[in-house]
Amino acid sequence: MFLEPKCHAGSIEVISGSMFSGKTEELIRRLRRAQIAGLKTAIFKPSTDTRYSQTAVVSHDKHSVQSIVVSKSADILALAEDSQVIGIDEAQFFDNELTAVCRTLAFRGARVIAAGLDMDYLGRPFGPMGAMMCIADDVTKVHAICSRCGSVAQFSHRLSADDKLVSLGEKNTYEPLCRECYAKLSQVKELVNDTCGCN
Repeated sequence: MFLEPKCHAGSIEVISGSMFSGKTEELIRRLRRAQIAGLKTAIFKPSTDTRYSQTAVVSHDKHSVQSIVVSKSADILALAEDSQVIGIDEAQFFDNELTAVCRTLAFRGARVIAAGLDMDYLGRPFGPMGAMMCIADDVTKVHAICSRCGSVAQFSHRLSADDKLVSLGEKNTYEPLCRECYAKLSQVKELVNDTCGCN
């Protein structure tokens, strides 16, 4: 069980996992608890995320909270102002400056909570998420359930033929898979060659 930090020196928390694993749900839960505690909060999302709402952060279970839409991570610094708890959804879609932005906010004394996909549909670290997990005080890995066998899932398998890195979609476009089912359905040989240089 995750418990809120007791210190007021600033911190960075990362919530990561595959699609349909409850990342946004957990982000909203932590923001609401901060609001109940009387803290000033702000939540940001990238302008590329338009699946459920133009302005709200919305979980797959349809829980939502109004957010501030930004096109680049540097905008968060200017707009966070005196917020004590800062949420960032779909962190994988932000530029690589996100880590510097979050470090700056934490050193200012803010509690930063970032949620995002840890891997893209090819099973590679997604955007700034790898670096975000490195600088975080706390990392929570959440898991979905494999849509093929019911095991714990950590991969987001794309069902469409679209090969763009960023392709917004829902259950008709992606499914969560365990490693075994993902290996059966994807180009694992290409992935191995791409990541470790083997032939």
